Amino acid sequence: MRSDLIFGALAHVTNRYQLCQLASKATRKLHKPNTRLQDTTNEVLVRFHASNPVAASVTIAEQHAIEQRRAA
Repeated sequence: MRSDLIFGALAHVTNRYQLCQLASKATRKLHKPNTRLQDTTNEVLVRFHASNPVAASVTIAEQHAIEQRRAA
């Protein structure tokens, strides 16, 4: 059930609002045409349960900042 997936993802993200924001962004990026949006959302929540999405987003933001400094 999706509630089990949400509670599993809350192990890494304590703020529910932040979890919703991260899940919606990830769902938009991972969604494939001709698949159900619900299945993609469930897959995102399973991934969040397995790893810390906050740490990954910080790392991506740091890499983006470094690339911008190099370009300037």
